[in-house]
Amino acid sequence: MKQSILLDGPKFQITIKRLCQQLIENHGDFSNAALIGIQPRGTYLAWRLAKELKEMIGKEVSTGILDITFYRDDFRMKGSSPLLANSTQIDFIVEGKDVIFVDDVLWTGRTIRSAMDAVQAFGRSGKIELLVLVDRRFSRQIPIQPDYIGIQVDSIDSQKVIVSWAEVDQEDSIVLITEKK
Repeated sequence: MKQSILLDGPKFQITIKRLCQQLIENHGDFSNAALIGIQPRGTYLAWRLAKELKEMIGKEVSTGILDITFYRDDFRMKGSSPLLANSTQIDFIVEGKDVIFVDDVLWTGRTIRSAMDAVQAFGRSGKIELLVLVDRRFSRQIPIQPDYIGIQVDSIDSQKVIVSWAEVDQEDSIVLITEKK
């Protein structure tokens, strides 16, 4: 197994700050925008962004977390292992707001499609955007593209992209893993 470090240390934090700057350019003081982290790993990025945005704009940004388990297209597939649901916590009105979905890795697009279905239970947003830390280009199964990208990675299906978060993994890093044959 070969591991290639794509991003870590100070560059990881700089990438988050850059994403926040782009969000501020498009949403100003966030009076009509909200971040929604997609469970499980997008939540870490959403909370990091919210913390950084608070320091930059001087106010709290509406932030929630969304579980998509029951909206996945493989939820009831025969032979798949049972999925464990996470929690959803959206304590603000979605109706008419600009919603920014936040996820760690965009691969096939299926997670985002499920999130778009799931968020409808909370109202009709004015606009939906997508922010991802890692965009695995050339692997979409559904025509979904991010509006904000931390880094882009050209990878094949047999490779894995692992994002580690200091909150749970003791370090911030993005690693590309390739199985040796």
